[in-house]
Parts: sequence; C-alpha cells; structure tokens
Amino acid sequence: MSNQSFKVVGGKKLKGTITPQGAKNETLQILCATLLTSEKVTIANVPDILDVQRLIALLKGLGVEVNKIGKEKYTFQAKKVDLKYFTTEEYQRDAKSIRGSVMLIGPLLARYGKGFLPQPGGDKIGRRRLDTHFLGLQKLGAVFNYDDDKKCYFIEGDKLKGTYILMDEISVTGTANVVMAAVMAKGTTQIYNAACEPYLQQLCKMLNKMGAKIEGVGSNLLTIKGVNSLKGTSHRILPDMIEIGSFIGLAAMTQSEITIKNAKVKELGNILSIFRRMGVKLEIRKDDIFIPAQKRYEIQTFIDGSIMTVYDAPWPGFTPDLLSIVLVMATQAKGSVLIHQKMFESRLFFVDKLIDMGAQIILCDPHRATVIGLDRRYPLKGIQMTSPDIRAGVSLLIAALSAKGTSVIHNIHQIDRGYQNIDTRLNALGADITRIDN
Repeated sequence: MSNQSFKVVGGKKLKGTITPQGAKNETLQILCATLLTSEKVTIANVPDILDVQRLIALLKGLGVEVNKIGKEKYTFQAKKVDLKYFTTEEYQRDAKSIRGSVMLIGPLLARYGKGFLPQPGGDKIGRRRLDTHFLGLQKLGAVFNYDDDKKCYFIEGDKLKGTYILMDEISVTGTANVVMAAVMAKGTTQIYNAACEPYLQQLCKMLNKMGAKIEGVGSNLLTIKGVNSLKGTSHRILPDMIEIGSFIGLAAMTQSEITIKNAKVKELGNILSIFRRMGVKLEIRKDDIFIPAQKRYEIQTFIDGSIMTVYDAPWPGFTPDLLSIVLVMATQAKGSVLIHQKMFESRLFFVDKLIDMGAQIILCDPHRATVIGLDRRYPLKGIQMTSPDIRAGVSLLIAALSAKGTSVIHNIHQIDRGYQNIDTRLNALGADITRIDN
C-alpha cells in the first residue's frame, strides 16, 4: 500500500460536481469520544481514509464493538474495554502510526483512571509537541511517567478534579483531550485559551447530547461541570474544509468549472474570503460552492498597495492545512504573495518540487515563501516527485494536474491518509490520474 504512486497527465480541464468527504480532523476526535460511554454511539459521514481506518482498528483492539451500518455510517459501543491491549506490541506499533491516537488518553482517563501512549508518528512537518495535552491533563490530577526504553507514556489519574486551566498553546487535539477528560472530572473545569474551531465545537455539541455540561462552545473559554456518566447518541461529521479548499484551488489552477456540493458554507470561517483575495471567483448557491472556469485570476494587494500576505493562525484565523494549496495556486496567478507558515517549521519544504516544475518561488526561511505569479505565461511542467505529508501531497497533485506533460508522485499513502479515493473522484471530473504499484 505504501509504495504506490500516481501517474498524472496534466493540462486537462475538469468539469462537474464533487461532494467533500467527512472531516478527517473532526472524525479522529469524535471516534475517541465514543470511549466515554458504555452505550451505543452512531456516527455518520465517516471518511474512508487511512488515518480513520487505523483509529477504528485501535478501538477494535481495545474491545470496542464497531459495526458498519451503512455507507460511511458506524456504531461504536465501548461496553468492555481491554486495558491490557495497551501493553501489546500491536497497539504500540499501530498507535505510533497515527497522531490522533493521542486523543485516546483523555476519555480513558475519564472513564478508567489510566491510559497509555507510545510516542506518536504522522506527518513529517516538524515538531508537534504533546506538552499541551500533558500539562492540561496534569492540572486535572493525572500523573505521567515516561518509559524511555519503550518510548511510551503511562498515565494514571483515578480521581480527576475540575480546575482552572490556561492552555499553554491553542492546540485543537490538546483542547479536545482535556475536554474529554474534564467532562467526567469531579467539580468544575474552566479551560481558557481553548481552541474553538468548528470540529472542536462539534465534539462539545456531541458530548452535551451525551449528557455533558459544557458552556462557552465556540469561544476560547470553556466551562465544564463534571458528570458521573455519559449516555449514547448519534452524530454527523461536518464536510472536510480542507478538501473544500483543495477543490477550490484545483478549479482555479486547471481553469475548471466545479461545483462543490453540501459544503456547510457557514462553518468555513474566512477560507472563502482568502481564496477570493487570491482572485478566485466563487458563487454560493444555497449550501453549494460554484467555481466558474477562469482563464486568469489576479492576487489582490493590500489597500496601501503592498504585497498580500497570507498566514495561518488558530481558528478563526486561516487554517495551516490550506496554506500549501494557496501557495500552489499563486504560482499561476497574476501578482505576488508572501506565504507565512507560522505554526509548523517544515511545511514549506515541498516548494523545491514546484521550483523544479518551473514555479518562481523564493523560500525566505523555513516559515516564509514569496511566490511570484506567472499569470499562466509559463505553465508548470510535469516531473517525478515524492509527497512529504498529506497537504503538500495534494498540493503537488493539483500542480501536476495543471502542468504540461506527465508527472509521477511517489509516497501517495501520505495523500490516502487524508483524502478518500481522490484519484477516482477527480477522474470522474475529467482528470487523468492512474494509481500504479511500484
């Protein structure tokens, strides 16, 4: 599976309708939350992607009864959880392969008073600290021990107590973990500097339906009154905003007319306004986004005429996961833009592949790149390249689809981790992507 590649014939205009998959980042939080109750939890719109499959396998290993009851619909019931599974080599191997496994700690602490975590893996996009998770859980009364030989953490906390927690950084998974632990802690917990993005709001709404008492949902101050137990519920995952942004970038780059169905436009924050600033025309039709075929698009400048800067910031700022898409799109725009990746230090290293394809990009440092748009005068040319992480992988795929000639993208399991059947779905719009075994 990991040694497949995409062969992409570029330069084709796409046309048609595409529906975004369920949100990967929301799904990973929601699946972990099913451990908080012994009752059945039904979840709809679950994306069929590698990271989600891996987390479902971990839950099954822990003894959760998992049933697929429809296309992208599952029930989870954590009646009997086998905590011994944590010590198995199988768990350590599988949990390392997915960063989302870190969010198993909060619910297990809440319900069983202990948890276990190997050092997780995931994207190669620089350091992603776990301190925020640990500091928050420690304030609730959890004790951490690190086993250097096994490279894993043992966590205990059978009497979690509500308290005031100032998060040391705005971490989405960190906030999710602390929220899941706090819903069953004794007393009241206040989490300040909490992440407030839509996926975390979805988690809080689901927990409240299960009987939790969380106030301040959508703000950066959450107040949680602990309860003794939670009940079952049903929940629907939002469409993936990163896929939506990727499809907008794809339409602009390939001069294609694309309709994105059921995009939950109200939950997209400032994503659409950033794409509009990049010169992309968009029409909102009820809950669909229509992107007309555009021969050219021009990057706006700031009001004083200075070069536009696009940077990432915690929600409601622009999501870091879409910066690579905006960067690729800028290569064929008219005008220049400074892309400032503040949150991760290695996310821009894929630009060397774009430079090889003919893009004009100055990599200022690990965090900043200036893109000089060529206004389509020089189309990108197809090359051989390797995908370093999920988001860069899709950016390179978009570049290849707009390029002249044929490209080969290796290491595409990185794309499969976050995008469901992306080749089949784009081929249905007229793309020419072949999956090849190496």
